[in-house]
Amino acid sequence: MATVYKIGSPKSDEVAQIQRALHLIPDGIFGKITREAVIAFQKENGLNPVDGIVGPATLAKLFPKDETSSFSIKKSKRRITDIIIHCTATPEGQAKSIAKITQEHKNRGFNTIGYHYVIMLDGTIALGRDVDIIGAHCSGYNAHSIGVSYVGGLENKPGVPYKKLKAKDTRTEAQKSALRNLLMLLKTAFPNAVIKGHRDYSPDKNGDGLIEPSEWIKSCPSFSAITEYKDL
Repeated sequence: MATVYKIGSPKSDEVAQIQRALHLIPDGIFGKITREAVIAFQKENGLNPVDGIVGPATLAKLFPKDETSSFSIKKSKRRITDIIIHCTATPEGQAKSIAKITQEHKNRGFNTIGYHYVIMLDGTIALGRDVDIIGAHCSGYNAHSIGVSYVGGLENKPGVPYKKLKAKDTRTEAQKSALRNLLMLLKTAFPNAVIKGHRDYSPDKNGDGLIEPSEWIKSCPSFSAITEYKDL
């Protein structure tokens, strides 16, 4: 089952964004007033069930600009066990198009873009490689995974060489919202898949069952996907 927002959900920025869309005070707390506003919204938009619970269908109506309602999540013919989060290793605030990412991946020897979905700076969810096709985004784990990337992941310091820029969670609020919405939809399509960051697939060199910072092959996606999406 996909995660939903309802009374009792933890206080969060995502709840605050839902409240803004409903023209409520965005305190991030899903209480009775928020529930009543959700019920009214569901009735006005012909959603079913009318239960005051914000799931994928209600989110898609609330945030049409996130593009979560402009395409349906295709269920892959492949067996999907993992949803792997990436960053494009782009300096903060610097846009990058699907065409540019595709060309970079082709230059590395890929047939096309390696990711299945990419989240742009404004929260637009762009389609990459077809989910029926094995991705090229996490060596050794591509066969049964979906690759999702956001544009960003590096600090932006003018004058500092690209290779010396440090990892940084550069996600805009729009990207955070769109990424969570996309993951909720993906979990609906692939309910048994686990969500991890690229760095979480590094070798466990000391065999303690934990992938520690000292063991990361790379810092991608520059934040802890396991922690942030543990509720999904």
